[in-house]
Amino acid sequence: MKVRGPLLVVQLLETTLLCLVNYASLVATNAARFRLVVGADKKLVEMGLRRAQGPDGGLSASKYSYIGGFDCTSNVLAGQRFGIPVAGTVAHSYVASFSSLDEVRHQALHPAGSQEGGADFLALAQSWLQRVCDLLQIPPQSTNPGELAAFVSYAIAFPRNFLVVVDTYSVMMSGIPNFCAVALALQDLGYTAVGVRLDSGDLARQSVEIRKIFLQCAER
Repeated sequence: MKVRGPLLVVQLLETTLLCLVNYASLVATNAARFRLVVGADKKLVEMGLRRAQGPDGGLSASKYSYIGGFDCTSNVLAGQRFGIPVAGTVAHSYVASFSSLDEVRHQALHPAGSQEGGADFLALAQSWLQRVCDLLQIPPQSTNPGELAAFVSYAIAFPRNFLVVVDTYSVMMSGIPNFCAVALALQDLGYTAVGVRLDSGDLARQSVEIRKIFLQCAER
């Protein structure tokens, strides 16, 4: 960008112009890089509000991320003000708030496309968990029952948008087996799970290992 004009006027405008452009360009360019890497067919969700440079910076970052190629934001205010689609996922605090399967209050889930007849979804997920653990050669007692309760409760509430964080406890010994059990139970009722979220560890290595497990479950 080039600005031409009288020196005094241009110098007065310099700080304002740079302030308006630099942060917007920084965030939008970074968002565009993500879009170029993943391609046009992947969904990108901006969830950076908690680490943003203050409330104004967070609101702006949501807008500029959307301009740069992201599909939606977890920032509800940005969704309201700018018309950006809003999306979210499960927090670690939600998963950790469950400690046992007794806390699953509503255990029935009707099949997709029907409002009649509710299956015992908790029992179905428990049945699948045993089979998943056998397949992966993992002792069932290594999985966290509170995590399974959280996943089951969330799946019953949002059967068409089941996407959960799997690293609250052990990813491979608990999070993934519990996710697969609930995802397969959803599949039995005609729903399709969306996926998992990783927040810690070697994300690249874990994602490859998790995909292998998904393929193992799909083959069986």
